[in-house]
Amino acid sequence: MLIDCHTHATRSRAVPRYSGTDYPLVEELIAKLDELEIDREVLLSGVSPEKRSRFVPPEDVIEMYEQYPDRLIPFCSLDPRSGQNSTDSDFGRFLRIYREMGCRGVGEMTCNLPFDDPLCWNLFAACADHGMPVTIHIAPELGGYYGLYDEPGLPRLERTLREFPDLIIFGHSQPFWAEIGEGVTPENRNSYPTGPVTPGPLVRLFEEYENLWGDLSAGSGNNAISRDPEFGNQFIEQFQDRLMFGTDFAYPEHEPPNADYFRSLRGQISDEAWEKVAWRNIDRILGLGIAG
Repeated sequence: MLIDCHTHATRSRAVPRYSGTDYPLVEELIAKLDELEIDREVLLSGVSPEKRSRFVPPEDVIEMYEQYPDRLIPFCSLDPRSGQNSTDSDFGRFLRIYREMGCRGVGEMTCNLPFDDPLCWNLFAACADHGMPVTIHIAPELGGYYGLYDEPGLPRLERTLREFPDLIIFGHSQPFWAEIGEGVTPENRNSYPTGPVTPGPLVRLFEEYENLWGDLSAGSGNNAISRDPEFGNQFIEQFQDRLMFGTDFAYPEHEPPNADYFRSLRGQISDEAWEKVAWRNIDRILGLGIAG
């Protein structure tokens, strides 16, 4: 079995991204995942204006989930500036309703605010209170990017992990996974560093904070474990209880490398680690009940 921790879809097409691409229709998402032989998938929502010109609100995700309840696992999104644009905004009233409607987590969180901004922490506190993991996208700068801003070394992420020990954070994006190795620079942290890995700041964060989980989707997640296969396999074994397979399938023509590479790891890592990353971890943390 494979459960994908990170996918996107839309109910209808509108204004495309600057790249000219647009999210797949839900039927296209299901067809691609059938082709990749992926059994179930988390469908993320997106509501922050930095991300794109097309919003995918939680209500749309829930409608798509209702079309494919045996395949999709819905996540809701909230922008920390919404409501009253205040640290007093009550996000619990949203999370209670979305959870009742089937949402298992929050994300993808893509607002371009500092990771430890009080507005973000207000939302994180509500997510922790309601037992909702959060999928985050880290950006390398404020302005010109989408995602929560953090400096090299991810100090703001670390402060957040320390402040909210009950908040499960699913880490994702180039600046997140680049930190798996030393030598991260402003020039390469939003890309895909190559070559052998000397364990970097991200490895220390995984060692010290059990509420940090790894979303292995997209080129960034795949690169983190494939650029130095010996290190990548050791990393998976060491943190096998907090890593999750994913693709970040994001447009109809997208050919994510993750499924083929992850399947190639059978026999290179332990069967136990492979099964956990493939589906058991996300089944456990989201309470899907597949393992019984």
